[in-house]
Amino acid sequence: MGSLLAPKLNLVFKDLDTEIERREKMSISELFDKKGEIYFRKLEMHVVKELLGTNESFVLATGGGTPCYGDTMNSMLNTEDALVIYLRGTVNYLLERLKNEKEKRPLLAHLTTELQLKEWIGIHLFERSQFYNKAHHIISIDSKNVRQIVDEIIEKIILK
Repeated sequence: MGSLLAPKLNLVFKDLDTEIERREKMSISELFDKKGEIYFRKLEMHVVKELLGTNESFVLATGGGTPCYGDTMNSMLNTEDALVIYLRGTVNYLLERLKNEKEKRPLLAHLTTELQLKEWIGIHLFERSQFYNKAHHIISIDSKNVRQIVDEIIEKIILK
């Protein structure tokens, strides 16, 4: 999504996981295995704050847990000229999207059934909603294609 949005805004696209993998010289899965989730979350928070502290303008794609740890969400919300957009999907939409990506996602890899994955998504959406709902803009993404979502984001930015 961000990789399609950034060029339309004449901005650089950055993916937080890719930034972390480049800095750590290992995949996110390896990072979780070798150093654990707490290390990852602290690093994630540090990298977000470092990126926000630059004078560079960019579109940043974060993971679902990013805004929920430390003061990362407040850092994003309180950075001048930063705009936080929550792309809200229902449990069923996210289930369809994530069920084929479990192996790439350390927090999902251990879930063996679709029901377990659906319950995990529901629990985490509920737990994380207090953070997600602080976003400057919330865009529902169910039943929309990528182009429609990008157009809606651009419309929200223009009306900012």
